[in-house]
Amino acid sequence: MGECIFCKIAAGEMGTLIYEDDAVVAFRDASPQAPTHVLIVPRRHVANVEALTPEDENLAGRMVLVAQRLARELGIAASGYRLVVNTNADGGQMVYHFHMHLLGGRALAPHMG
Repeated sequence: MGECIFCKIAAGEMGTLIYEDDAVVAFRDASPQAPTHVLIVPRRHVANVEALTPEDENLAGRMVLVAQRLARELGIAASGYRLVVNTNADGGQMVYHFHMHLLGGRALAPHMG
């Protein structure tokens, strides 16, 4: 996956990480849609939700817990935040490396529920 920008970021070849562990990294979005906009990305290349397998259950759970931790550390947990995962073209996915958006820092418009 030498051409995948998120693989390069996860490998430390570019960008600035705000969180990292053995399975997941996080960094600020280059085009933020909210005052706080962080991407949580697995180190291992997985194209999207559709590419996850039952063996990835811990990875997906880890990503949610990292989002929770970062929301607390970044001071947006109490007021609220949104987690977004886009899958494939009609779902709005632009980079085909599974990732989760953590958005907050302002009131977000109600969205489908």
